[in-house]
Amino acid sequence: MQRAKELVFTTRFVGAEEAERLQLVSRVVPADSLDAEAMKFAAELAEQPTFALAMAKKLFDYALGPSFEDFLDYELMVQPQLNQSADYREGFTSFQEKRPARFTGR
Repeated sequence: MQRAKELVFTTRFVGAEEAERLQLVSRVVPADSLDAEAMKFAAELAEQPTFALAMAKKLFDYALGPSFEDFLDYELMVQPQLNQSADYREGFTSFQEKRPARFTGR
């Protein structure tokens, strides 16, 4: 939090390497390969259980909300939905069968 305050208050420029060191970005790539790396990352995400990713994103967003108790209540509501999804069953089955999962986003 202190580093974030410093950057906001001073409006100091942060280059790519420093941003990575400060964990403001998850990775740094050369400018000429940015589009290819972004597409590669998007393809990796698209292979994942998209319903579960959407719920995880909501949980991360909700964690920044009013209280930890509210976050836990929301997580308790979401978890059964995830456990009943087709992607959950596919992930579990593919793990047992030792094969790549074929997620559908449901």
